[in-house]
This record gives sequence, structure tokens and C-alpha cells, in this order.
Amino acid sequence: MVNSDSLYRGRLAPSPTGLLHLGHARTFWVAAERARVAGGRLLFRNDDLDATRCRAEFVAAMIEDLQWLGLTWDEPMISQSARIPFYRAALRKLHSGGFIYPCNRSRRDVLAATSAPHEADESDEPLFPPEFRPPADTPLPMMTGRETTNWRFRVPDGETLIFRDGKFGEQCAIAGRDFGDFLVWRKDDLPSYQLACVVDDDAMAITEAVRGADLMRSTFRQLLLYRALGLTPPAFYHCPLITDENGQRLAKRHDALSIRALRAEGMTPEKVRAD
Repeated sequence: MVNSDSLYRGRLAPSPTGLLHLGHARTFWVAAERARVAGGRLLFRNDDLDATRCRAEFVAAMIEDLQWLGLTWDEPMISQSARIPFYRAALRKLHSGGFIYPCNRSRRDVLAATSAPHEADESDEPLFPPEFRPPADTPLPMMTGRETTNWRFRVPDGETLIFRDGKFGEQCAIAGRDFGDFLVWRKDDLPSYQLACVVDDDAMAITEAVRGADLMRSTFRQLLLYRALGLTPPAFYHCPLITDENGQRLAKRHDALSIRALRAEGMTPEKVRAD
């Protein structure tokens, strides 16, 4: 029996940088089912901040594919590209609290540092070397309103962070060892995924974020942002990844396993959801 008074609020948050694939279908179906079983609401967010890769045809395709799968949502779609002022306000709050610092180090600089092993997460982000940080008492430059430098969050080195995942149970990471200082704002004057996700999940009153297990490490970063911004994080449920025949997780380059291609082959929504 559905509980119409449920406060559960979940979300679908695809990024229109390519065609959705079988792994997306599985994760989004789990998200929808968890909202349905809880008698809650399911919202839809278009994570379209990557201007160089997001395309209007992919937005239309992901909506069509999700509807073909039998997924519905309860409110009009929200697009991140229309929410830049909210992310900028969060950045200013982090700045005023002294949680961030400007960083002109390139990815090449970080990769070249001997103390920068790769983090094993969805973005293969290298562990930012602490020696690249400015001293904690360095005065922060004023924000200009149009940022032309990267801004990083200074993680509390040595702090143990713990959360209980709805699928995988207790998860633990040590700041500064398992993940390092991370981007919250890019020099192209756009927020990072970490900051935008936190701001939006809070604004949408999401009570549980269902997403792929490749984002597990990001959860620890986001927990630090929730705390710094004075926000309450949702619960988290990370779905196991679907892999290809070589054991590699599916990506949008796997065109043969895109929902669009599977549809063209005559596969039914029920079969896609079950695979």
C-alpha cells in the first residue's frame, strides 16, 4: 500500500553528454522503484553543466528513453544550466567560511607530482598534493563575480568520514589519504559536479540519492560540502555497476549497449530492466 504522506524524495539526474546505456537504465529503475516502494516522489534533473559535451538532442533522447523504460517523474524537469546563481551563492559562502582557496595548478602539474596517485573513482581524479596548497592563513583574494581561476576545497587531512550506504553498508574514507583537495569551481566560471550536486539535492529536498557505485568516493567529498554549507545530506544508495565483456564499467562510448540501440534491436522495456 502506497503511503501518500511519505516524505521520501528521490531523483533521476542524467547528464546529456551521450546516449543513456544499460547501466543508466538499471540505476534509474532502482531509483524509481525505491521511490515507489516508499510511496514518495521522484524528481528529474538535467545535469547539463558540461557545455562542451551536452547537446540538446541528447536531452530529448534521454527523456524519450526514460519514458520508454516506463519511468515517470512528479515535477517539471530542472536544468542545472539555469541555476548558476545558486551555485555562485554557495561558492561565496564557502569563500567567506575559509573552506576554499584559488588554485592555478594544472591537471598536468598534479599528475606529474610524485605524491599524486590516481584516486579510483568515477573521474580518475588525481590525489591533490598537499604541498600545492597555500598556507591555511593565506588571505583569500576577493571573488570577482566571474571566476577565471579554479577554486579548491581544503579537506581536513586525517579526518575519518563514515556514512552508511543503503546497498553496500558502512563506508569509510580518510580525508587527505583516500581523496584530496577537490575542485568546487572551475576557471571557465562553472561549478564542479560536487558543488552543483550538493546545492541541487538540497534545494530539491532529496531524501535519498540513488546513483552508480562509481560515485561512491564523491559522496565523501559531498559530505564535507554539506557540512561546510550548513546543510543536511540525504541518505545514499549506490547501485552496483554493469560491466562489459572485458569487465570494464559501461560508459557512453558503448553505443551497442545504449538504450536507443537496444530499442532498435527490438528489446522490450521489461527485458532491459531485467538485464
